[in-house]
Amino acid sequence: MFEFTGRLKTLSIVLILIGAVSVGLSFFAGSSSHSDDGHAEHTEHAAHGEEHGHGEDNHHGGHVPDADEYSYHKTASRAIPENNHKYQGEGHHDEEHAHHQMENKPWANLLVNNFFFLAISLGALFFLAVQYAAQAGWTVVILRVLEAMSQFLWLPMLILLLIVLAGVGHFGGNHIWHWMAEGIMDPESANYDSIIAGKQAYLNGPFFIIRTLVYFIGWVGAAMLLRKLSKKNDMTGVDYAKNWVKTRNLSAGFLVFFAVTSSTSAWDFIMSIDTHWFSTLFGWYVFAGMFVSALTVLMLIVLYLKSKGYLEQVNKSHIQDMAKFMFAFSIFWTYLWFSQYMLIWYSNIPEEVTYYMIRFREYKGLFITMLAMNFLFPVLVLMSRDSKRNFGFILVAGITMIIGHWLDVYIMIYPGSVGVNWSIGLINIGTFLGFAGLFIFVVFRSLAKAPLMPENHPMYIESKYHHI
Repeated sequence: MFEFTGRLKTLSIVLILIGAVSVGLSFFAGSSSHSDDGHAEHTEHAAHGEEHGHGEDNHHGGHVPDADEYSYHKTASRAIPENNHKYQGEGHHDEEHAHHQMENKPWANLLVNNFFFLAISLGALFFLAVQYAAQAGWTVVILRVLEAMSQFLWLPMLILLLIVLAGVGHFGGNHIWHWMAEGIMDPESANYDSIIAGKQAYLNGPFFIIRTLVYFIGWVGAAMLLRKLSKKNDMTGVDYAKNWVKTRNLSAGFLVFFAVTSSTSAWDFIMSIDTHWFSTLFGWYVFAGMFVSALTVLMLIVLYLKSKGYLEQVNKSHIQDMAKFMFAFSIFWTYLWFSQYMLIWYSNIPEEVTYYMIRFREYKGLFITMLAMNFLFPVLVLMSRDSKRNFGFILVAGITMIIGHWLDVYIMIYPGSVGVNWSIGLINIGTFLGFAGLFIFVVFRSLAKAPLMPENHPMYIESKYHHI
């Protein structure tokens, strides 16, 4: 049995306190800074950002396009004044949007870190279900780690539900999802946006909350049921074959549910921030980042447990196979990133390129750094067989990939919610550490509640003697 030591508990609690203070400071700083006229003036050139499809001239001058610009942007209906509330009451909307961007900073910080750790837990649940549905043998000795990671899922889902409710109710200055703005879908309102109004059947407050609850119940319910069935195998007098069939059927059903909700949740929580823009690849792209992050954290936890004398049954063949997954899905993530970017860049359609314009213009350094950390680093470090068995190489690659995929989530959320008013400082780092502390506390507490080895699993012996 794993022992959740007092030292590890203390570390996790200290990190949680750091995170709580950081979140509190972010909201305090946000509430004080957005009332500062100087900040509104500083961000005036960024009003409405890429959310409303501005070109370079709009970004710096905020002028209404002339006839030639209309011709070039003839396929981008938001460039036409009557379809875009940006051009109706220009000064008022610039000031209002800049004000909202400043108010969004603490919410964006919270959403980035919450979604990142939610994705890690959800990715672990997905991988766990795949092992049962595919009747995989080699992973049996790490199943309890995956189960423990999935038990964290309820916490970020609860926080996410609160963020959604705050957005729908316009509580605490939460304007992250622009389509929730008052009057945005009302033709009689000065805030009316015909493009966003056309998405009202899907993007509306009640349906958004319902979908969030469906994700909550489906994901968290599956995680808890799989954990319950797994722990049941540790008991005596249980029909192990029947329990195995139940577990496999539940996993298969969850994978069908996950196939749909992994994409729709990415549309809801991230893609709808940039409401005018959409990509058919986006759900897959978010899934790839989610899965790589989960695999990386799984590897780091396994290495930590082995360093403490646990998981003796996990050998270098298991480590190599997990590193293969890290490497392979880093390549898969890059393939999806390139596919989405290249097609949008090549076609150069104004309605699509706006997404990347602000990211290259205002986030270029982060953008390129993120790509290097998530693609070049895994390729260079984890390419060979020996490096996949070297704990030092894996540790360095893992930490780099965690930072890289956190930056990926940051770049997906911040441009559409805070525009040019971004920063990465102690508050962001502290919030990340706080969520890391919560994750450590919940996961390792869960690990301590059941034997690390599911010895009654039908393929335990196969996994114990796994060799490649």
